[in-house]
Amino acid sequence: MSSIPAVAVGRKESMSWSIVLSILLIVAGFLAIALPQVAGIAANIVVGWLLIFSGAVHLVYSFKAGSAGGFIWEILLGLVYALIGGYLLWNPVLGLVSLTLGLAFYLFAEAVLELIMSYMLRAMRGSGWLLFDGIVTLILAVMIWRTWPSSAVWVLGTLVGISMLFSGFSRLMISIAARRLTA
Repeated sequence: MSSIPAVAVGRKESMSWSIVLSILLIVAGFLAIALPQVAGIAANIVVGWLLIFSGAVHLVYSFKAGSAGGFIWEILLGLVYALIGGYLLWNPVLGLVSLTLGLAFYLFAEAVLELIMSYMLRAMRGSGWLLFDGIVTLILAVMIWRTWPSSAVWVLGTLVGISMLFSGFSRLMISIAARRLTA
């Protein structure tokens, strides 16, 4: 019986930390939107390091490949990842321009797939939302592509900020709801 209050206190403390971290995420989102260049360069640096780490993992994994073809493939993948990551870190502004163009291509491909999916599921209730999402995503892709490379200054940082803002708000709402349940 004495462990039940301790568990409740632990959960309440955990919810408090979750609320604090959610608020920090919201503040970081606002800062990223207010300073999109800084947020874009920061995102570029994070992606660069992740690519270098992924390249190292592929290189290590190449020694576990069962065949010569697998070994060569993993070595090549590791080198490509590491080189692209190094490029992003060595030239953060040019890397940001490259990432922005890559984002435009990604959004275009996503929009096409969502439009196809909305057509395939057109008989289902709610498939209009897929169509709407596809159209909005296509508009974003075209906007980024048409204003590229000047859009590189603001696109990535702004989108990262918006994502952080929505993540912070959603986590805050979930944390508050969970806190009410434990009270």
